[in-house]
Amino acid sequence: MQLWQTDISAARNKLHDSPVVATMGNFDGVHVGHRRLISTAVRMAKERCRQSVLITFNPHPMKVIAQSSHSGLLMTLSQKLNVLESLGVDYVWLIPFNLEFSELAPEVFLELLGRYIIPAEIHVGQAFRFGRDRTGDITTMQNWGDNIGCQVHAHAYLAPDGGILSSSRIRQALATGDADLASELLGAPYKMSGMVVEGSKRGRELGFPTANLQWEQEFIPANGVYITKVSCPTRLNEPSLGLTNIGEKPTFGSQQQTIETHLLGINTDLYGANIELELLHRIRGEQKFDNPESLIIQIAEDIEHGIRWWKLNC
Repeated sequence: MQLWQTDISAARNKLHDSPVVATMGNFDGVHVGHRRLISTAVRMAKERCRQSVLITFNPHPMKVIAQSSHSGLLMTLSQKLNVLESLGVDYVWLIPFNLEFSELAPEVFLELLGRYIIPAEIHVGQAFRFGRDRTGDITTMQNWGDNIGCQVHAHAYLAPDGGILSSSRIRQALATGDADLASELLGAPYKMSGMVVEGSKRGRELGFPTANLQWEQEFIPANGVYITKVSCPTRLNEPSLGLTNIGEKPTFGSQQQTIETHLLGINTDLYGANIELELLHRIRGEQKFDNPESLIIQIAEDIEHGIRWWKLNC
């Protein structure tokens, strides 16, 4: 996959000389609807012996236009690009988004788009909006497409449970700790990544050493204990079962949020390593215990729960 990071108003030459099949959107989280849309564009490109181009924006438009109301992205840019590559996209055009860009009229944006690629087809979500005040819609794009000989296809997808499929719904699921629903809507478990750093060593004192994650993600799921799949290619031979606590450790009077993972049956030094956690299932919410002994008993029960769930589901 080739990455273009080009300002749409600054490019001087065409980014690709031949007609392409394109798709466009913000793709926050790259959920199952996004995946189906992208896969359709990739498949159409292959059937027509063309290249596929995915057009997206960085940063996310809501972080520029309505930063105070934006509740956090579901993926880092690196995670998003990795998923897009896995879906077989040939080119990703990452357009820098700023206030000046947000003021472009929809027709101006499309005219500029046509300067740098030759879209034979464009596939977008039915709800896709673009241009100043989000006034551009499917009809705007189809009228433009008719004038330049580009077929514009609008797609609409429901969630696997028949409900709404959106990044907002995924955030709502994670905000209540429903990791199972989030996985269903995303098409994969929600992932958190970052470097393992030194923590307070409370887990080690209790007999359950943990890896303290310095996370990269903007959106943090609800506090609680989760069954996770832990990957660390530089230190672990294969993904491992982990129990991850997201929270503030109220038993010890802490008010600082941490993400700590106990790896079952693994005694490997992970300090300084980058790890990835896949949130598979939430066992319980965060609790305050009367004493460390009660917490130790509960952790042992959580571990048993995690092992049973892992054997049945992984």
